[in-house]
Amino acid sequence: MTLVLAIDDSLTIRLLLRQAIEAAGFACVTADDGVEGLERFAEHAPDLVITDLNMPRMDGFGVIGAIRAGASHSRVPILVLSTESAATLRARARAAGATGWLTKPFENAVLIPILRRFLGGGAAR
Repeated sequence: MTLVLAIDDSLTIRLLLRQAIEAAGFACVTADDGVEGLERFAEHAPDLVITDLNMPRMDGFGVIGAIRAGASHSRVPILVLSTESAATLRARARAAGATGWLTKPFENAVLIPILRRFLGGGAAR
């Protein structure tokens, strides 16, 4: 099954993401900060990563940079999900290797089509 890794320090956001992702037919694993996110990334080799920017221990820029620096899975799509929307932050995320950007609060009607565009239908892996 296609797997999405959702990294966010907000339990509420993690639960909302998991619910939306699984309802769309994808599997989901979550992490509550960048350090745990990279651990989950190494354990599960997800097909797509969604990361917040502002988190304890390691922020989203650190997550993006670490994933892009790795030899394996360095091309996995990475979507930033943040309350921030400044053009400078978007440009910095893009330069670090982010594939796309979503603003919180997110709507499933926006999130799911974006996931499907990058991942296809859902079940195959």
